[in-house]
Amino acid sequence: MAELADRLGVDERTVRRYVDHLIDLDVPVESVRGRYGGYRLGSGYRMPPLMLSDDEALAVLLGLAAGRRTGLMTATGTASETAAAKIRRVLPERLARRLDTVLESLAFTAPPGEFAAPETAVLLAVADAVRHRRPISIRYTAADGRRSERTVHPYGLVAHSGRWYVTSADPEIGQDRTFRLDRITDARTLPGSFEPRAGLDPAQRVLIGLAKAPYHHEVTVRIQGTAEQIRARLPASIAVMEELPPAGGADGQTERWFRVELHAERLDWVPPLLASLDRPFLIERPDELRGLVIALAPSGSRPPPAESASRTIAAPTSKSARRTAPNSP
Repeated sequence: MAELADRLGVDERTVRRYVDHLIDLDVPVESVRGRYGGYRLGSGYRMPPLMLSDDEALAVLLGLAAGRRTGLMTATGTASETAAAKIRRVLPERLARRLDTVLESLAFTAPPGEFAAPETAVLLAVADAVRHRRPISIRYTAADGRRSERTVHPYGLVAHSGRWYVTSADPEIGQDRTFRLDRITDARTLPGSFEPRAGLDPAQRVLIGLAKAPYHHEVTVRIQGTAEQIRARLPASIAVMEELPPAGGADGQTERWFRVELHAERLDWVPPLLASLDRPFLIERPDELRGLVIALAPSGSRPPPAESASRTIAAPTSKSARRTAPNSP
């Protein structure tokens, strides 16, 4: 026992805990008492290449299931299924049956989406360039079908609404650009390095880019909270805020509400953005967004329709409403 503890760099109590854990995983560990006793694997048994606890195995398999559901995978669509199958094969039968029960019982409130996934080689190459701040050459196909080859300085990878994006600086035009990874057909790391500007926020850059893209939907939402709380998630550059007249709550306290207007090319990214606010909100328009939020919301937590807001909050007037400036606090 002492020799094993010394080789593992732990105390003897930890060795016993490790042994108990192996036994819980159905690994045959034999113990021999006495001065020269110790532990050994059962005769003819070989340790599997992967050992996971119940919590670890559940976390991995749930992560694979969630990745498939939300589109956070690469173009090799079967990779998550084959990975889950391999993990399932090396787990003890007791644990594997329990995990199968969880996965078979699991239901999702949101329907599965159709996502365009990036190539594995592209994702890995871009991630490496971001990590080491190296320029990359990419071949890109725009939404209108135009193809181009350009050199960019990537500074962030962002996963949003089932798609992968890379935020980067384009030194040729001196501007920041955002590219969808599934539209990149080739990415090659180039010699040299670059230093990104201080204060860059890749996720915010993606949201701003989506909001400034040609839009088909005008979104109007009423949100309860402070201007600072709302702007922490909705940058002033993508949303116009209008403070509504105060309305007394049931407890006599004043509730502050803001009308927020923004534009969206697609509506699928708006519900996650509203959910991230963690604030009460009411949707005024469009009706499609209201239906989408209701469909995605868990039972019992669905927001009330916009009509109820008109009965509790008066419409603002030019005298009582104050439109906040984009850079105001």
